[in-house]
Amino acid sequence: MQKSIGREDAEVSDRFRVTEFDPGDALEGDGDDVITGLTEAQKWLPARYFYDDRGSALFEQITELPEYYLTRSEEAILAKSSGDIARRTGACELIELGSGSARKTRILLDAYAGLGHQVRYLPIDVSAGILKSSAGELLATFPALEIWGLIGTYGDALTGLPERTLPQRMVIFLGSTIGNLNNVEMAAFLAIVRGALAEGEYFLVGADLQKPIEIIEAAYNDAGGVTVLFNLNMLEHLNRRFDGDFDLAKFSHRAVYDRRYDRIEMHLVSSERQSVNLAKLDLVVEFAAGETILTEISRKFDLPSLRKRFAEAGFAAIETWTDPDQHFSLTLFRAE
Repeated sequence: MQKSIGREDAEVSDRFRVTEFDPGDALEGDGDDVITGLTEAQKWLPARYFYDDRGSALFEQITELPEYYLTRSEEAILAKSSGDIARRTGACELIELGSGSARKTRILLDAYAGLGHQVRYLPIDVSAGILKSSAGELLATFPALEIWGLIGTYGDALTGLPERTLPQRMVIFLGSTIGNLNNVEMAAFLAIVRGALAEGEYFLVGADLQKPIEIIEAAYNDAGGVTVLFNLNMLEHLNRRFDGDFDLAKFSHRAVYDRRYDRIEMHLVSSERQSVNLAKLDLVVEFAAGETILTEISRKFDLPSLRKRFAEAGFAAIETWTDPDQHFSLTLFRAE
C-alpha cells in the first residue's frame, strides 16, 4: 500500500513530488526479520534498521571521517567519469538507491547540466527527513531539475516507480552498498533492479575492492567513535519501533575482517548475560556474555568476479573506472 503526498503537500514545490510507501509498522509481518535474526544461533539484524533519521545523519558523519576512504575515492572517480556517463545516457531519469544526502549525485547532476541534458531525479530512501532536506538543496542548486522522491525500501520503490517521462533510465547504487548483500541477497536484489529497467538502460554501481586489511578495518573502527554510535543506534531504533528495552550501555561495537569471505563484519557484543524484551513482537531474547549480533557485512570485491555476478543477472559491464590506488571501483552496466 502506498500513500502519494504529491503537489498538494505544502512541503513540496511544483518540481518536487513524493510517494511514501507504508513503513510497515501497522502491517502484518512487520518485524518478522527481527524475530528471525535474533532467534538464530548467530544472531543478526537487517542493515535497514540502521537508517532511521538519526542513523542516516550519523552515516553522513562517517563519510567525512579521515579513516573512511570509500566516499573520497568514489567522489574522485565520479569527478573524472561523470561527463562520460552523461554523454552515454543523454536525457535520463536517475533512480538512486539509498540516496541519503545525494552528495555524490550532485557531481553527476552537474555533468548532465553542463551538457544541457534534461534529467529527472528519483531518490529512494527509508529516511523521509534526509530525502526531503537533500531534495530541497538540489532544487535550489539546479533550477531545471524535477524530483520525485520515493520513501521506502528498494523493493517497494523499484516496483512502484512513477511513469517515465524521459527516454532512458539509470539506477544508481553508490557507496559499495552492494557489498552489504550476501550471494543469495545479491541475486534477488539484481533481479529486482533488472525488472525495473528496459533493455539497454543503465545501472551505475560503486564497489569497494580488496586491499590491505588494516586500511579496511580502520574505516569501520574510527578513532572518533562515530561508527560505534551508528551501530548502537540500531538498538535504539528497535527500542522505539518495537517497544524494546535494549540497554545500549550493555553492548559494544566490534568490526573485524573475515579473510574467508573477503568481508568486514560489524557486530554488537553483549557485555554480560542479559534478557531483552521486544514487546510489540512478543519476543524475549537471551544473550550470553560475549555473544554478538551481526549487524552488517561489507564485502570487498575483485572486478572479474563482480562482473561475472552481474552478467548472470542480465547486466553487461560497459566501462569501469577506479582510483589511482585501486581501492574503489565505479562500473556502468547495461541491461541486456
